[in-house]
Amino acid sequence: MSATHIVILAAGKGTRMNSATPKVLHQAGGLPLIEHVLRAAAAVRPITITLVVGHQAEEVRAALAGRTGLGFALQEPQLGTGHALLQAEPALRGATGTLLLLSGDVPLLRGQTLEALVDAHCRQRSAATVVTARVGNPDGYGRIVRHEGQIAAIVEHKDASPDERRIDEINSGIYAFDLALLFDGLRAIGAANAQREYYLPDLVGIYRQRGLAVHTFALDDEREILGVNSRRELAEVAAIMHKARNEMLMDSGVTLVDPAAVYVGPDVAIGADTIVHPGVYLEGQTTIGRGCEIHSGVRIVDSVIGDKVVINNFCVIVSSRVADGAQVGPFARLRPDTVVGED
Repeated sequence: MSATHIVILAAGKGTRMNSATPKVLHQAGGLPLIEHVLRAAAAVRPITITLVVGHQAEEVRAALAGRTGLGFALQEPQLGTGHALLQAEPALRGATGTLLLLSGDVPLLRGQTLEALVDAHCRQRSAATVVTARVGNPDGYGRIVRHEGQIAAIVEHKDASPDERRIDEINSGIYAFDLALLFDGLRAIGAANAQREYYLPDLVGIYRQRGLAVHTFALDDEREILGVNSRRELAEVAAIMHKARNEMLMDSGVTLVDPAAVYVGPDVAIGADTIVHPGVYLEGQTTIGRGCEIHSGVRIVDSVIGDKVVINNFCVIVSSRVADGAQVGPFARLRPDTVVGED
């Protein structure tokens, strides 16, 4: 496999969110959307990661200021996805290998999927590999147009003919590119479309005309490419994360009395044979030991709970330590730096 570089598009306005907060900083499953994308990207051990920002760029930069190895490129004005990717060229000057293009508002994409994408892209020696999925309702998505089984073009929904709109294979907006060919191809993209923007999918047709290899990478689970453009879609992806997280905990030996009514953050660890009752929130860098019982109405944040601990109803525990065998509450508040001793 070649060296891998990541570009993440995060320049859009997110107008349907109706929010003063940049879309990629809205939280789902206990983390900002962009953090989910960055964690997935880490699976391919990228040489560089470049975030293309535009609308509310300074807020996004400030929120990610503590991250090392993350570069930024500014897209101003926003003239489409092809134009956005072109803004990353200075950050990638002299780089070789594979570029993965991701979206900052697609938080369900898994690291394993990106590893498989890079592997397939390199094995097939593609100039570009497009991640696709078949969906029940393709409205709004770019359609994958094929000729003799091979991808021939991607047609945006607004520009598609009635026959093309009946195609159920859609473009996810996630790609792998050969860096040596990419930016020369991007400069050939025009803006003769309904939006008067530089569509990145037009690169497929350009590559085909040049005789370059373009392949597709089909997803088995189309939920991985769900994007967030509204509060409803934010709630939808959060619910998927919530269900998957709790199923993983139960498979590891944790009892969730009512999984739908328990919230467990992505960085929380819980030992086997612990019982968690409804209405519990476990957040931040929290660790719960083995054989504990956490009763209803409890919120624990950034705390360490030992083995065989009982937390009775309606307790709030923040940045504290509770040793093995202790009992807390009901109706207790443990303020930061509290230590409850053994038994």
